[in-house]
Amino acid sequence: MFNIMVKDKGGKLLAKVECKRDECSVGKSSQNLVKLRGWRVAGVHAEFNRLPDGIYVEDKSQGNTTVNGEAITRYGPLRSKDEVEIGGFRISVGAAAKQEKVEDLDFEITQLKAKKENGNGAAKQEDDDEDLKTVIGMVGIDQSNVEEVQEFERKGRFMWRNRVHKELLSMMDLRRTDISEMDDDELRNHVKSMIREIIKKMSGTLPADVDKKQLATDVLNEAVGLGPLEELLADETITEVMVNSCEKIFIERSGRLQRSEVTFSGDPAVLAAIERIVSPLGRRIDESSPMVDARLKDGSRVNAIIPPLALDGPCLTIRKFSKNKLVDKDLVKFGATNDQMLNFLEVAVQQRLNIIISGGTGSGKTTLLNVLSNYIPDADRIVTVEDAAELQLAQPHVVRLEARPPNLEGKGAVPIRDLVKNCLRMRPDRIVVGECRGGEALDMLQAMNTGHDGSLTTAHANTPRDLIARLEVMVMMAGMDLPSSAIREQVASAVDIVVQQSRFADGSRKITNVAEITGVEQGIVQMQDIFRYDQEGFDEEGMVRGKFVATGAIPEFYEELRSRGIPVDMSIFKF
Repeated sequence: MFNIMVKDKGGKLLAKVECKRDECSVGKSSQNLVKLRGWRVAGVHAEFNRLPDGIYVEDKSQGNTTVNGEAITRYGPLRSKDEVEIGGFRISVGAAAKQEKVEDLDFEITQLKAKKENGNGAAKQEDDDEDLKTVIGMVGIDQSNVEEVQEFERKGRFMWRNRVHKELLSMMDLRRTDISEMDDDELRNHVKSMIREIIKKMSGTLPADVDKKQLATDVLNEAVGLGPLEELLADETITEVMVNSCEKIFIERSGRLQRSEVTFSGDPAVLAAIERIVSPLGRRIDESSPMVDARLKDGSRVNAIIPPLALDGPCLTIRKFSKNKLVDKDLVKFGATNDQMLNFLEVAVQQRLNIIISGGTGSGKTTLLNVLSNYIPDADRIVTVEDAAELQLAQPHVVRLEARPPNLEGKGAVPIRDLVKNCLRMRPDRIVVGECRGGEALDMLQAMNTGHDGSLTTAHANTPRDLIARLEVMVMMAGMDLPSSAIREQVASAVDIVVQQSRFADGSRKITNVAEITGVEQGIVQMQDIFRYDQEGFDEEGMVRGKFVATGAIPEFYEELRSRGIPVDMSIFKF
């Protein structure tokens, strides 16, 4: 095992390649471990061999290889200061950093032990530890060297992955493969067989430590899938994937962010993955339209942004869609709420109260909206309106509408507001809007006020009181010159219940408030908490500790239900 350092004429380091075998060829052919470009570089220009007494270089280009300025046919053993020149490139060799450090460490520890045995055998363990730290510091074994070795190994994997990928594209071109006529499974199986064939042909040049099965999987995922993201998306414990750049991928697991070990081979690979996501949806991403919202086939939410807006390369954020649809019991099990709250919300949905779920980004608003939608009776006709389809309604009578972005000419866009207006003509019993962000809030409030009771939606806000102010702003975004008092009257008469969802520092998500809007007094929307979450601190593991409590207030519609003789459980409101 040895390293090959390639520099230009000015001495600038261009590449550092770790050769894990005893021989390594250099040239411009794709079969070389070190590939150089230039008209003076032969297909296989030279070969380096590691022998027991050192590393030798052998010319394969009829005298066009020099060492220290002199033409050679074979030269060695090479010293670290020797310079091999090939087609204007300056090459030097040396033992792999990791191997050098380990050999030096073994030698120093052996010397240390001999010193101890010849000296005072009763030396203290503390002295031994201090001496060992001195040795480790002297030979330079530190985290940066470990990361350097890992970087060499990563680049080696990418080199072979890219080489197989390039051969795959060439083979598909030669065989004139028409992928447009294949479905996903057929295309995947076809490409898989071609990759196996390519790796079989390359088996003579592949290093012994390269995992051929993993190599085939990596190339397959990059060719017809989402590259290294495939294994992250397949991991059910991961809830969010964030690609900051090709080499920096972070994941969210159990509410905590952590850096992933997987990386893309480069920015083009990230961009190709984004294209595979957005193209089937009829959406586009390029320099003229560098941002896009999309979804995966399983419903996972996707946002992508590329240069020139993203300075470090294409960025991709995927909020994974749970394969197993959550139900109310799951929320109780995860500590997001309690049975009393769910009992109240079930009655509220069934009795056709208008509910808005409020919360910050990533607090679980859409998940809670999905759970509450389960309480809608099967007999109701439901129309859903979303920017990117995410909702999973189990009822049989559901019409799903999705907004459309503008085309290449900047025309043809259909915003959520137009869809909300249109769904009023579709005879809905319930309207479910994935999220209100702008002027559609006015149309949603009007729908709630004109016979479409039992509607559900979500909005961004930190508290129920903040939601009222945000609704005012969103209504103003509709372009209607309405006074604040009229907007507040609309909000108070349209919205019955506000459910506040929050995400805590430990990553947990909980319903922190269930509030009822009771009316308007002196120009202020009045509301009262029915339930709330009282935080009591943190436990030994840093997890939030608290309890869900009822405030003792009885909602007005419960009093109406009881007066009409409808049985209701009043015990859930006991303080």
